[in-house]
Amino acid sequence: MRVALVTVGDEILSGDTVNSNAAWLGRQLSDRGVDVERVTVVPDRVSDIARVVNEFHAEYDAVVVTGGLGPTHDDKTMEAVAAAFGTELGEHDAARQWLEEEAGYARADLAEGTADLPVGSEMLPNPKGVAPGCAIGNVYVLPGVPDEMKGMFEVIADDFAGDERFIETVVAAEPESALIERLIEVQDRFDVQVGSYPGENVRMKIQGRDEAAVEAARQWLAENVDTPDDEE
Repeated sequence: MRVALVTVGDEILSGDTVNSNAAWLGRQLSDRGVDVERVTVVPDRVSDIARVVNEFHAEYDAVVVTGGLGPTHDDKTMEAVAAAFGTELGEHDAARQWLEEEAGYARADLAEGTADLPVGSEMLPNPKGVAPGCAIGNVYVLPGVPDEMKGMFEVIADDFAGDERFIETVVAAEPESALIERLIEVQDRFDVQVGSYPGENVRMKIQGRDEAAVEAARQWLAENVDTPDDEE
């Protein structure tokens, strides 16, 4: 399963807020065997959001959009997603009912537009907040507030599944530049992917769908690199 993540928010682009949602979702999806192939940040602008959603929903198995939900002036995501699917926003009966009966809000207390979702979409309840999300086609729209996003993701988590992925790690006490040829060779020898992450030492992450191949690659790397004393 191939997935793209789209984060909406001027505050992400300006550096005022760290994009922790994309990192969290990436880990959750990878743990489920899903391939996250694109992470994109777009401004709070209808045309930009709609263009990216329109492109990605045709290219990937699923698209997860976070941020820009609610009835305030800079919450443009629902309008943009509706435009990407050639529809409009309208008050969603299930969203209004959930807000009144489950979340405990009187209709008079809700800001205008709180229950507006793209026509034809499925409402996603917000267990940690007010603004509902939605699913339309293969696009899932979640809040930007991290606690709300995580709570809503649990509602849809079972929709994301892939083949089991096996992961092993080898740590090398060598410069990353000195390991290049061996990193290429291990991927030629075994059906695995290897990523290298420099720091005090270089951590090499080996992953693949075949458990035996991943273990064989780990053993080969461990035998062909210099490891720190505490790793021996």
